[in-house]
Amino acid sequence: MLREQLTKLDAAVKETSRSFPRDPYIEESGTVLSVDKGIALVLGLHSVKNQELIEFPKNTMGMVFNLDPDVIGVVLLGSYEHIQAGDQVRRTYRVADIPISEDMLGRVINPLGEILDDESKPIEEKARLPIEQEAPPIMHRAPVYEPLQTGLKVIDSVVPIGRGQRELILGDRQTGKTAIAIDTIINQKDEDVICIYCAVGKRISSITRIIRALRERGALAYTIIMVAGAEEPPGISYIAPYAATSIGEYFMHKGKDVLIVYDDLTRHARSYREISLLLERPPGREAYPGDIFYIHSRLLERATHLTDEHGGGSITALPIIETQAENLSAYIPTNLISITDGQIYLSPKLYHKGNLPAVSIGTSVSRVGGKTQLPAYREITSALKLTYSQFEELEMFASFGSRLDEATRKILDKGQRIRQVLSQVQYEPIEVTEQMGVLLAAVSDALEPIALDDVAKAEEMIRHLVREDEDLQQAMRGDKPLDPGLKEAFLKQVGDLLKKELAV
Repeated sequence: MLREQLTKLDAAVKETSRSFPRDPYIEESGTVLSVDKGIALVLGLHSVKNQELIEFPKNTMGMVFNLDPDVIGVVLLGSYEHIQAGDQVRRTYRVADIPISEDMLGRVINPLGEILDDESKPIEEKARLPIEQEAPPIMHRAPVYEPLQTGLKVIDSVVPIGRGQRELILGDRQTGKTAIAIDTIINQKDEDVICIYCAVGKRISSITRIIRALRERGALAYTIIMVAGAEEPPGISYIAPYAATSIGEYFMHKGKDVLIVYDDLTRHARSYREISLLLERPPGREAYPGDIFYIHSRLLERATHLTDEHGGGSITALPIIETQAENLSAYIPTNLISITDGQIYLSPKLYHKGNLPAVSIGTSVSRVGGKTQLPAYREITSALKLTYSQFEELEMFASFGSRLDEATRKILDKGQRIRQVLSQVQYEPIEVTEQMGVLLAAVSDALEPIALDDVAKAEEMIRHLVREDEDLQQAMRGDKPLDPGLKEAFLKQVGDLLKKELAV
């Protein structure tokens, strides 16, 4: 009854207003028709624009999402229990945006830029940027060539990531996806990289543990935490990745390198599905709307490396998604695999075996490849993926108990040592030259004489050896592969040290 009356009244107002000249500065207001599950239907506001902010009672904001002939659909961006049918709303004449400032570093905020931590220091606003912006054109983009070290040997050696790349992290629940992203953030200490961790639909307890881990390791000082909790309306979860990217773009255009972690886009897709179904948009595959691919592509296309003429900054994106029963061919995973520049797949089988990080080397790929590795690192690990894949294949056949010849046994022994070397403890990323020293020893058979149980001790000795040799570190970081003489001298030093300390 109320809807019919309001619709008739709105039609009469619309008909009458046609005879009057429209003044863009006259305040335009509308009436709430209904409110349900974070969505409001509003009558009036005939000139409203898509993604414009609408002000509801008690300063609650909403974003225009649907522009239908009779009503507009508004996604509410905050608590809405006090909003009722018949309430008046008004236009703000500005699109959804977020305040941005360098003061955000080390702080916890929500997608509206409001402070969530308990620090009393306010954030001084330096700029406001729309949460949705066009991706940089092709001519403004530079090739991806500078490495972004994760500190994880298995990733930096086999699926290297460059500054400006988009690398997908995917796997089943509880396989260590977030752990890889947090280790990567921790490893950016003293690397002049600004990090943004965007949590979408996660529990507050999980976010608290992440903040504590970053603070204890000194990583919170260069990190912005954006939180859209599981208890928030779906609109907050939907705008969170876009708002985080706008913050990243602010720093990118100032020439900074930025790392953004979206944790995770599976929940983001679900929030968009919820909004779309509540607004009665036509459902498609798995009830997702037809433009689900588009919402993620326009988000991740904003991650890039700019040319020097346009600031020279970069945004590296690490989107995280969740698979079910190792199904990589599901709708959302296939969408994001096709959008990104590669994927890091975490296998639950490896996780349960204790091989951490549980990165499946055969399934993971970086489409930028070795271009983002240091020349010495690329030379050391050029054959690592093939060697390890051969080992995994032989290991599967050896499990049947058949007799093995000496050559096969040597391949298995070497593969087991490489697997042991690639394992790593959480929250302890390793400096790149130390990684190179350990992997050089592993692929050059320097670890062959020692027992498998002593590999961890040998690794610590090799890392210490690299730390003490500044000339070797400088050569490893140089723009040329390692000199054969230097490499041979280092391996001899490793052999002598292991023989002395481990009695091989």
